Amino acid sequence: MYQYVSAEEAISVIKSGDRIFSHGSACTPNYLLNELAKQASQFKDIEMVSITQQGAVAIARPEYKDNFHINSLFVSTPVREAVNSDRGDFVPIFLSEIPILFKNNILPLDVAIITVSPPDKHGYCTLGTSVDVARSAVDSAKTIIAIVNPKMPRTHGDGMIHVQRIAKMVWHEEELMTIDYGSKVGPEEALIGKHVAELIDDKATLQMGIGTIPDAVLKCLSNHKDLGIHTEMLSDSVINLIKDDIVNNKYKGFHDHVSITSFCFGTKNLYDFVDDNPSIAFLDVQHVNFPINIMKNHKMHAINSAIEIDLTGQVCADSIGTYQYSGIGGQMDFMRGAALSEGGKPIMALTSRTKKGIPRIVPFLKQGAGVVTTRGHIHYVVTEYGTAYLYGKNLRQRAKALIDIAHPDDREMLERAAHERFSTI
Repeated sequence: MYQYVSAEEAISVIKSGDRIFSHGSACTPNYLLNELAKQASQFKDIEMVSITQQGAVAIARPEYKDNFHINSLFVSTPVREAVNSDRGDFVPIFLSEIPILFKNNILPLDVAIITVSPPDKHGYCTLGTSVDVARSAVDSAKTIIAIVNPKMPRTHGDGMIHVQRIAKMVWHEEELMTIDYGSKVGPEEALIGKHVAELIDDKATLQMGIGTIPDAVLKCLSNHKDLGIHTEMLSDSVINLIKDDIVNNKYKGFHDHVSITSFCFGTKNLYDFVDDNPSIAFLDVQHVNFPINIMKNHKMHAINSAIEIDLTGQVCADSIGTYQYSGIGGQMDFMRGAALSEGGKPIMALTSRTKKGIPRIVPFLKQGAGVVTTRGHIHYVVTEYGTAYLYGKNLRQRAKALIDIAHPDDREMLERAAHERFSTI
């Protein structure tokens, strides 16, 4: 019924100088990106725009410097080296505002390469596990190329796209990329999960950022009641909470009775769970992450993490010094939205040290580090050593509270730094 073409024919509509959007996370269209790499000699100065690319992403390799330039809106492992070289760049922007770049022609898109679920009897595919910024990309791009993957879940919400909107469709069946955050939870993260869970009220609405700490928190909520979900990302640990009716979305006050997300990334178990599941809505990230929408949720609790935090409460979550590690993402969208929510709690959770033993609570952020969450937006900070509440505290009080939850071996150093800065605590 539908006409499918080869990967080679699909990319024939692309020309040098195009700006191309590449779908992200489990939807990263590596089958077609690999074809672009094979045909690289035909192309010059193509700009690739994306968030959270996963997999090999061949076009990010050094040999394709003159063919493809990586312009990342949120940096992930496959493109990190390219972004921190002359082969790439990074755009600092709130996740909620990326759709504006496409819609207002600040970053006009020539082509969108996406991965979709197979068309239904009405001719509608879905954007599967990643609606996020892809919704605005397909609405804005002049040309759409799609991998149709029967392994891609059919998701409910804003991800519908009719086959008539797609210029070229390639049938390609393969397993989705996976990650198991739960398997990476160590003893420090488990303790943090326990501390954060103690801050979460029954009937709260939850947002969880990316990584092991949010998963650790979710695993500690088995005794909670009547929770809701309004988050930019879902991971595996929500499954049992929904099945056990701990998450039932009864009391959110906004999008009641449905879990709201913009994308999911996890194991096959998660993808099977969201497939054709009407209790989970995958919505445009401009809607999900809009702070005014976030604040409409009752008792909005936002749980995010950081690379480092200084003694005044400034949070770096996107870079290691000048090295661009990730992106602004949705952290500030949710930290602000939660703060404005009635009964809301913005929570920053991080281990006191990195796996290499480097302190995360520091006198000063590294030179060149980006401030994602300002000290004016910070409320709760949690490490494995406890919880610090910074809202309304002056700089000296903040320093003392953060030193109290720092790694014990770092506290003397931090006290000296605080004394030098503030004369006395």
